[in-house]
Amino acid sequence: MEFCARHRRAVLASAAAAVLCAGGGYLFATRPHAEPPNPVPYPSQVLDVRYLGEEGPRTGTPEGSFTFAVRVTAGSGPTVTVLRISQPYSGLSLTSVPKPPFRTKKGFGHKIVVTMNVTECANTPRNAGLPFLDVTLRNTRAIEDHSYILGERYAHDFAEALQVACGNELPSLAKQENAAGITAARSAGSHYVDRTNRP
Repeated sequence: MEFCARHRRAVLASAAAAVLCAGGGYLFATRPHAEPPNPVPYPSQVLDVRYLGEEGPRTGTPEGSFTFAVRVTAGSGPTVTVLRISQPYSGLSLTSVPKPPFRTKKGFGHKIVVTMNVTECANTPRNAGLPFLDVTLRNTRAIEDHSYILGERYAHDFAEALQVACGNELPSLAKQENAAGITAARSAGSHYVDRTNRP
């Protein structure tokens, strides 16, 4: 008799444990889940590059150089690091102050002074309707190569600077800007993104 009572108590205890486990599993499965955090944006999605205008020639820059300023601003998200600033034309070299890499904090604009030097007129662009800067960016999400079109004002200044530097070696670049190029340049922004890899 006593054995039966002990057996019954053991069965009841096991059943109660099973019920508790099942109830706990149900509550765990049906509990409200926190929404996953929004992913960090790609650096090119938050970084803005604006043309500020021509600058006076820096001390020591060679004849035929074109010096101008841009403002780089990160609009949101984590800090963006500018790893590299370059341009696509083999007849030009580029330097900047400050020299990359440098960091851009959210909402804080950085003035960057860029100098382009003509090294070979034959390899400069014959049509400067859409000149751009290539910038390599990094944040906690990715490293990107991104091309920024700086607009019609930059296109005009760039073309005139090449004309002065190369003289009669180049046709009038300013006159070669066609309507399609000018229209596209007015929408100053970016035209190419290569999301290379994660940092």
